[in-house]
Amino acid sequence: MLTISRLAAYAGVTVPAIRHYHRIGLLPEPARDHSGYRTYDAAAVVRLIRIRTLADAGVPLARVQELLDAGAEEFAEGVQEIDKKLRAEVRRLQETRKRLARLAAGEHLALPASVVSYLDKLRELGAGDQYVELERDAWIMVAAQVPQHIEAVIATKHAELDDPDMVRFYQLVGGALDWDLDDPRIIEVADIVERRLILAVEAGALQVDGFDDTFVDLLDTTMLESSPLAARLLEILAERGWKGWTRVERVPDRAPRV
Repeated sequence: MLTISRLAAYAGVTVPAIRHYHRIGLLPEPARDHSGYRTYDAAAVVRLIRIRTLADAGVPLARVQELLDAGAEEFAEGVQEIDKKLRAEVRRLQETRKRLARLAAGEHLALPASVVSYLDKLRELGAGDQYVELERDAWIMVAAQVPQHIEAVIATKHAELDDPDMVRFYQLVGGALDWDLDDPRIIEVADIVERRLILAVEAGALQVDGFDDTFVDLLDTTMLESSPLAARLLEILAERGWKGWTRVERVPDRAPRV
């Protein structure tokens, strides 16, 4: 005859678990010896192992009782049903793992492959992680706002990376978040941006964005809050006749430099 601690050791469960099974009627109370201690036999070991096996497989304790008391055919059907649910849960968990993997990858979670490829190119050009994260977050919002246009927009951005001006731009802004406000390189960044704006005007593409005003304000605010240098860059551009960042406009009565 076995004590409760010995039964727990043989069945691979804890003593509190056995007591819980007693309380809910899953494991019958055994006889007690002359000292009042519970004593268990081999049948209790076998039943407890079956309880543990079913519980470890994710079977609710209420179903465990049902299966243990079932006949052979009913037990087999019950196990098949549980197996079906477990396979569905495995598929769900595998999909969850895939989503977590995309989450760990950052931009892969909410961006199409074309945008992820673009961000990878920015890294290759020398744009720092901080700047790439700012671009990534902006692209996540853009992709959610205008999903039907994202591929066309990002194709244009990919093409821009063949321009030496843009290569230089990303090389500069990669470390710009650490610059002082009077760093002369901010002027070089402004020069590049202005040249791109002039090209956009000539192509008639300056106002093509498809965003509502609230969303434009959100993107601009995100950019301005990224660094004091962002506000300084916009000040320089405003002095040259430009206003805005996401949706750039000419400042009235101000002519941009050429």
